[in-house]
Amino acid sequence: MKKSLFIIAIASLTTMSACKDKAMDNPFFAEWGTPYEIPAFEKIKPEHYMPAFEEGMRRQNAAIDSIVNNPEEPTFQNTIEAYEYSSPLLDEVGGVFFNLAESNNTDKMQKIAEEITPLLSNHNDNIALNAKLFERIKKVYDQRESLTLDPEQMRLLEETYKGFVRGGANVPADKQDRFRKINSQLASLTLRFGTNQLKATNAYQLVLEENQLEGLTPSQIETAKEAANADPKTKGKYVITLDNPSLLPFLTYSSNRELRQQIWEAYSTRCTSGQYDNTAIIDSIVNLRLERAQILGFDSYADYVLDDCLAKTPKAVYDLLMQVWRPALAKAKTECADYQAMIKADGDTFALKPWDWRYYSERLRKERYALDEDSIRPYFPLEAVREGAFNTATKLYGITFRENDTLPKYDPECRSFEVLENDQVIAILYMDFFPRSTKSSGAWMTNFREQSIDRNGNNIIPIISIVCNFSKPAGDKPSLLSFDEAETLFHEFGHSLHGMLSKCHYRSLSGTNVPRDFVEMPSQVMENWCRHPEVMKTYARHYLTGEPIPDALIERLHNAATYGQGFINTELLAASLLDMDYHSITEPTHIVLPDFEEAAMAKIGLIPEIISRYRSTYFGHIFNGGYAAGYYSYTWTAVLDADAFQAFVETGDLFNPEVAARLRHMLEQGNTVDPMTSYVEFRGKQPSVEPLLRNRGLL
Repeated sequence: MKKSLFIIAIASLTTMSACKDKAMDNPFFAEWGTPYEIPAFEKIKPEHYMPAFEEGMRRQNAAIDSIVNNPEEPTFQNTIEAYEYSSPLLDEVGGVFFNLAESNNTDKMQKIAEEITPLLSNHNDNIALNAKLFERIKKVYDQRESLTLDPEQMRLLEETYKGFVRGGANVPADKQDRFRKINSQLASLTLRFGTNQLKATNAYQLVLEENQLEGLTPSQIETAKEAANADPKTKGKYVITLDNPSLLPFLTYSSNRELRQQIWEAYSTRCTSGQYDNTAIIDSIVNLRLERAQILGFDSYADYVLDDCLAKTPKAVYDLLMQVWRPALAKAKTECADYQAMIKADGDTFALKPWDWRYYSERLRKERYALDEDSIRPYFPLEAVREGAFNTATKLYGITFRENDTLPKYDPECRSFEVLENDQVIAILYMDFFPRSTKSSGAWMTNFREQSIDRNGNNIIPIISIVCNFSKPAGDKPSLLSFDEAETLFHEFGHSLHGMLSKCHYRSLSGTNVPRDFVEMPSQVMENWCRHPEVMKTYARHYLTGEPIPDALIERLHNAATYGQGFINTELLAASLLDMDYHSITEPTHIVLPDFEEAAMAKIGLIPEIISRYRSTYFGHIFNGGYAAGYYSYTWTAVLDADAFQAFVETGDLFNPEVAARLRHMLEQGNTVDPMTSYVEFRGKQPSVEPLLRNRGLL
């Protein structure tokens, strides 16, 4: 099924008079009148969303009725294409609301989300279960071999038909009510999960006195002080939060083991009890997903999801993950022994615990490679890394970036850029770098509008946003990134390139609207340029002196490139396998936590010194995002990205124009071509897992 920006298709509701009454004041009911028709963020107020959603539903309902009641025989133009273009207003309001619900999620926004989510779920079902609409779509699909369609039109026809089938078009009449109820419950439950996760994260602070800062660097202390001074209740003290830019440096550098344990336990037990408890929600989500998949004819939810992905089957996913898991676990055990030896050498007798891992890992890295965050971060100021990403794209694809601070913004901290090719603006890019109490944790790329061609043949340029949670500038220091954070910026920028370079006719096929286990390839391949010495020397410059990163430091980073990969891969793969275990069940199961999770980790032999990258109760990717039975895709596409970058390495030119042109063509195609077919066309062969294992030191 064609999916809008908020991943839910829509159907019919009756028009409410309030919608008409407010039309003159609602910015969604008029042209934005802004540069590039960017949403007029400063005019949009919370009270505008519900009337706009309702009107958008009414308009699409009228469009669907027009398709269904058309007396002419179904054709590609009057049915498939008409459906593709049926929801412009709803796409617009959803594109704004659901993005801001992640980046500026106030109490008012949360209440609107709770109100609109079940209504949108109902719309989705009204369309998916509209027998007359599906009958017309099926008629066109059944005669597809005799139609004169170009490849993109054929792809749209096939994807539309498949989407309706996967959305429930063939669900028997006696099961449709239950199917609708499941969809509504899942929509509400996943929303509650995410809200609980955000609130639980914001609810905790580790408040420190000056004598509890042992081991922290001056910049970390300054950041903790500024965080404390932002709240009158903690002014004059130091605050560490559960946001990664605050939490992870503390776990890495604090020599106070008791405090490390305290914040680690707060982090790893989020949403396991109390008012933000997600345990019962997980039980309901897992079983409802299974029931939904089985109504659709699949054995498990993973079978349902993977049927529309490159992997195709749960077995293929497990086989790949275990191929990497075995050497990663072996390496993690070696790392664990090294850290336990350090503890013994210090004269201590305690056993290594999860809250100790990063601390001793950083100590050993410093000893072996003369590397520590204090020596690295000064060369990775945020602005320099951003410029490095921009320059990489310019060298690869010939596009340039021009900051335009006059463009409408949804938050004052956002940066706004025009993306140009041959002096023509081809996209708008927002960059939103720093944490807020209303922003979800993590980093992601999204879009307020996807690239497409409208019915009049006009190219609609995409409006893309990169959202991160990097440390804010502290005192007179700019935001200084760790090397991992630099890779994160390049990663999300890779996603944005996938959206910005799109050259597709239909919105539902453009940009990142590709199978889940392919969508990470364009992002992960960009990380290779970030870490390559040749590229690093062009952007990694000391924030005070402007001096480029020394060759000796690059060499140490290169020598340490596979350091810690046992831990990094093990925690990632553990989360991927946990996801698969939840969604591969074939019988209703009462999920009891932590029992289910512990059994899953014991089955694969995860050592107790490491936990899954995400414990179940805050595993938002799979319980509040689009990665259910799909978290494996980070590893699946890592195979592709390592193999793809090798295509450049083999030429001896990291910016080889011919290879770059082929890579760009793959990004431009979106989902208009089967992604693996597109990849093989780019690479000339099937991908190989060896470059991935070699890059991670697992061979």
